[in-house]
Amino acid sequence: MLTPYVRPPIILSHGKGCKVWDLSGRQYLDFTAGIAVNALVAKVIQEESLKLVHCSNMFHNQHAGELAMTLVELTKRFGGLGYAPLSDTNSSLNQSHGSKVFFANSGAEANEGALKFARKLGKVLDPSGKKTNIVCFKNAFHGRTFGALSVTSQPKYQLPFSPLVPGVIPGDLNDIGALKTLITDETCGVIIEPIQALRARCDEVNTILIYDEIQCGLGRTGNLWAHGSLPVDCHPDVMTMAKPLANGIPIGAIMMTDRVANQIQTGDHGTTFGGGPLQTAVGNHVVKRIGTKEFLWNVTETGKFLKSGLETLSEKFPRIMVGGVRGRGLILGIDINDQVEKIDLVKELIKRSRERGMLILSCGKSTIRLVPSLIVSKHEVKELLKVLESVMVELDGEL
Repeated sequence: MLTPYVRPPIILSHGKGCKVWDLSGRQYLDFTAGIAVNALVAKVIQEESLKLVHCSNMFHNQHAGELAMTLVELTKRFGGLGYAPLSDTNSSLNQSHGSKVFFANSGAEANEGALKFARKLGKVLDPSGKKTNIVCFKNAFHGRTFGALSVTSQPKYQLPFSPLVPGVIPGDLNDIGALKTLITDETCGVIIEPIQALRARCDEVNTILIYDEIQCGLGRTGNLWAHGSLPVDCHPDVMTMAKPLANGIPIGAIMMTDRVANQIQTGDHGTTFGGGPLQTAVGNHVVKRIGTKEFLWNVTETGKFLKSGLETLSEKFPRIMVGGVRGRGLILGIDINDQVEKIDLVKELIKRSRERGMLILSCGKSTIRLVPSLIVSKHEVKELLKVLESVMVELDGEL
């Protein structure tokens, strides 16, 4: 096998709930949300695999339409893509506008499609052909395929594969003053994870706003969509999703307003396996389960419990945790001291936690990222906090 990944020296064999086991039978609690098995999802896979595993996109299949409808209806209910939450009676936004879904095989593919759609709409809005630039932001990550990599403005990912797609302009996050020069009449699309202040500028120059909800969407923040908690005048024209959409079965999706969808014609985009009956049947089951007030409330409450516990650790170990706790719901980051010469605290935290049966991830050079399964319990959160504290006690003594 090609080895472009940095992997720990364990081989995983099976999982259940939030736990996984390696070939030696050792158990781990997974706070990476990348592995494990859900019994109800396994049942859906088994049942559907006996009916229809693949269906060409030359034909309709039942589950793709059902999943698209579920995504649209739940977005209308909880808010997102220009829809105010149904409970918000003060919104003046017209809730009658439409939206459409296109299914892909992954998050990177979804972002590729979104970038293509932005370029297509740019040609419609400006027949002169000048409206083709795409704005992204530095240090973002949108995928490893060619177009997605072009808007992943990090040299370590881009340089080995340059030159990349032309017409991509990276900007600095939180530099509101630069938006007028960054986003111009020649900009066809802006891609970013959900953030305020961009919508107004995009409207001024008639540019499509794309939100990448692949990591933070579908309940991860405690809202169905991360941008669902923002005012509707901050919502995007297009959003992409993937990771939790079918609980590990490969699938991605692009959801867009009719303003965008109406310009996409037959032959403009396509896929062989995207939207197949097996993955969309699983996706429909998963999204319906996530899309309840009770489920999202539990994510919010468990996230608060986890964040509070991490903040307590930050107070206990100020030489290790230097930047507090960032994030919302069950997507949290803790900033770790990277100025210690004799020890790499991030690597040691990950390694020693794994040795204690806990799987966690790094994000960049100095951040630990915690993204447990959305069904993680407070008891399992306590286990994580106990392990982290024991590792930090050990490391603090070595500083």
